[in-house]
Amino acid sequence: MKLFSTLLILLLLAPGLTGQTRDQLYNDYISEYHRIATAQQRSHRIPASIILAQGLLESGAGRSRLAREANNHFGIKCHEWTGNRIYHDDDERNECFRKYNHPRESFEDHSIFLTSRPRYQSLFLLPADDYKGWAHGLKSAGYATDPGYAYKLIDIIERFELYRYDRHDLSQQHLPGIPESGLYAERPVYKSNGIKMVVAQPADTYASIAAATGIREDRLRFYNDAPEHATLHPGSVVYLSKKKKKGSRAYPVHVVQEGETLYGIAQNYGIQLIRLYELNNMSLQQGASVGQVLKLR
Repeated sequence: MKLFSTLLILLLLAPGLTGQTRDQLYNDYISEYHRIATAQQRSHRIPASIILAQGLLESGAGRSRLAREANNHFGIKCHEWTGNRIYHDDDERNECFRKYNHPRESFEDHSIFLTSRPRYQSLFLLPADDYKGWAHGLKSAGYATDPGYAYKLIDIIERFELYRYDRHDLSQQHLPGIPESGLYAERPVYKSNGIKMVVAQPADTYASIAAATGIREDRLRFYNDAPEHATLHPGSVVYLSKKKKKGSRAYPVHVVQEGETLYGIAQNYGIQLIRLYELNNMSLQQGASVGQVLKLR
């Protein structure tokens, strides 16, 4: 995703442009969109401060070409998108970005983007007002390549006091998809590819999750392609039933990124590891190559 639009950079560097003018651009954006951000927090439990800071940073306070012509405030690319689109130079020339009818749709799609991807789900274990944890977590999960991304978000939040929009009572709210009582009452349950899953917390093991869910440890390991010696790390995805033979229709392919493994990709998309190999006519001795296009269905 693009961190700064060319227009924003020009605005920040243009001679004679005062800090007051820049602040006014930011304040106007905050005034216009803070209600949408707080509504997204109520629906999806993403801090409003984070939503606003990302919108400001990614869209140049709403003045980037993507924001003006496509109502795209978060630089989300097409990724098998079937709606309207716009083409814009980013990491590569003439890349495809999603186009919306109204900025509100962009804010909603941003929330869905974060809540539907397993790599971000450990963030939802954080307190609802922990904007610093969210900022660093987004960077660690790969939302942006800029090494200073988290600090830029935090700086914007603190400079414009965006934390005042974070609803502290949300930490006590019931999350969609989490039973009010029973085995999962204190552990958020999500879905990936239609399969229930949890996100490992610090000190979690397959044994502790087995005890919390009532599912035998050997079954959990079988569901997750995890041999007896495999351990868990905070943020690891743990499926509570058998993964599927192919990915969802929304994600027919995946382009391998730096540091990814076939096992991690299979976990992210809720696909049986052996089926991922078979779908791509790969031997079990092969690994993932950066830039490789993998079939998921």
